[in-house]
Amino acid sequence: MSSLFGTDGVRGLANHELTADLALHLAQAASQVLTQGRHADEVRREGRKPRAIVARDPRISGEFLAAAVSAGLASSGIDVLDAGILPTPAAAFLVKDIRADFGVMISASHNHAADNGIKFFSYGGTKLPDIVEQRIEKALTGPKLLPTGGGVGRIRRFADAEDRYVVHLLATVNQSLAGLHVVIDCAHGAAAGISPRAFKDAGAQVTVIGSDPDGLNINEGCGSTDLALLQQTVIDTGADLGIAHDGDADRCLAVDSAGNVIDGDHIMAILGVSLNRQGKLAHSTVVATVMSNLGLEIALESHGIALRRSSVGDRYVLEDMESGHYNFGGEQSGHIIFADHSTTGDGLLTGLQLAAEMARTGKTIAELAAVMTALPQILVNVAGVDLTKLASDSTISALVAELESELGDTGRILLRPSGTEPLVRIMVEAATQENAESVATRIADLVRERLAL
Repeated sequence: MSSLFGTDGVRGLANHELTADLALHLAQAASQVLTQGRHADEVRREGRKPRAIVARDPRISGEFLAAAVSAGLASSGIDVLDAGILPTPAAAFLVKDIRADFGVMISASHNHAADNGIKFFSYGGTKLPDIVEQRIEKALTGPKLLPTGGGVGRIRRFADAEDRYVVHLLATVNQSLAGLHVVIDCAHGAAAGISPRAFKDAGAQVTVIGSDPDGLNINEGCGSTDLALLQQTVIDTGADLGIAHDGDADRCLAVDSAGNVIDGDHIMAILGVSLNRQGKLAHSTVVATVMSNLGLEIALESHGIALRRSSVGDRYVLEDMESGHYNFGGEQSGHIIFADHSTTGDGLLTGLQLAAEMARTGKTIAELAAVMTALPQILVNVAGVDLTKLASDSTISALVAELESELGDTGRILLRPSGTEPLVRIMVEAATQENAESVATRIADLVRERLAL
């Protein structure tokens, strides 16, 4: 893993860690790395310049970062298609749809408005493997392409980007949503213009919240990281289903009519069982991460479905899916990947598929979610510690081993540094909530003691 890239691109405080200068140079470095190989030969045969799609979420810093990225690409001889504000999965889809050479998404996803990030999609709309990110980081200090005259790229507006994506989404739904009342929380983010439109076009009655982005309110008191407003709105309106996106809409969490949360594990259980019943689940296997609840594994196994576990991050889920030719997987956080329709987690696609399953079966989302019973799970984040010493601290490792032995087959412990924030994440599953909390607290206290900055 490179030091600049995390589990989902380059992130940081905008205009402090993630500056316009860094964005420009990242774009120039990516232009060198992502236009090599067989795609470069194809571009030359077609007699055109390489093309890249640039999109962003609505946070205020995205305006200057998108300008810097576009400048870096055009100065490297890349023709830029500016797609404006779009969900991350829309950017990935469009790279594949128009056969662009690569794409850039400017977003910090579920983070607060002051943060931002830059992630790249390769030809075909897939996220970059670690080794390619390392090559981009290395190219930051190398010579730039810098053509002159007619060799520089042009920057043009991608006028029908949103329409193309909505048409794609609706093509995946073969069931009318007529009769369903859905509340959609757009997190004041990239889904604000698209998700309500897609659900309405599919036939649903739609109530929308979190749909007034001003550049500063993204993820603020709404969206998949704060479900309270969605829960209350679903109850107040008597809706059948609540859908929560995050800032860049690659996540989907759900709420039932009583306000109960349906997380990514339950969504994978519902849709995994459905796909398998229809004969559409490749190798009768779902791919999830090490963070997914043991209850998901138990539920899938009872329906003859295997669960494979990958590292945390939807790109690692996708890599595992690709290596084994699996077509469905995701994360507890709501990144759900339908490989037959998308190359990354897609919150809009997931929400539509959930609603379609309700319409198809005539069941409530609560009835569908009953397919899985979650084991008590605690996630504790520890800040203000030295992440570089975590793996080598034998005292912490010894305590984790001791506690894992005590839990036996009734639980799990996962201790890891976050890939997107300066935190140590501690996940504990146990037979009871009290036991999970006790184990997590003991580990967290030791981590603070041993690794304090």
